Amino acid sequence: MAINATQALTAREERAWDGYRRMQSLLSSQLNRQLIQETGLSDADYAILSALLTAPDHRLRGMALRCEVQWEKSRLSHHLGRMQTRGLVLREDCLEDSRGAVFRLTEAGRAAVEAATDDRVAAVRTYLLDLLTPEQLDALTEISGAVLARLAQDDPHRRAVAELARGV
Repeated sequence: MAINATQALTAREERAWDGYRRMQSLLSSQLNRQLIQETGLSDADYAILSALLTAPDHRLRGMALRCEVQWEKSRLSHHLGRMQTRGLVLREDCLEDSRGAVFRLTEAGRAAVEAATDDRVAAVRTYLLDLLTPEQLDALTEISGAVLARLAQDDPHRRAVAELARGV
């Protein structure tokens, strides 16, 4: 589907877009800052460790991890290298594909993400969830679902890779 870039936003649409954009940016910054202060983990660390924590055997192939965190290959590679140095993850050879790698959560990584989870949940409640009525929470869920479904329509490769990654 082609994007219609010629139709200007109405004042109402501009307010909604600007509010969303500012909220998303400030909320992400606040959650990251608070997580670092309280746990020493960045939001990026937490995203990777959480993905590995919920994966079978706490292991994911590099491509599957990329799909989970939605990062470019080079960003993920550099970040995983830093996390390896800190002892949070291990890189292992992939037995099924000699070109691939598998990343495994270490005991230190598991302890770090488990210790950080309560802080993360408290911050998400403080800065978002506890501010919303049940109706607003349902609307947020519906809005997120609609946007994510539309994004998946335009990126069939990402959708297919994500489905494959979940089976690894």
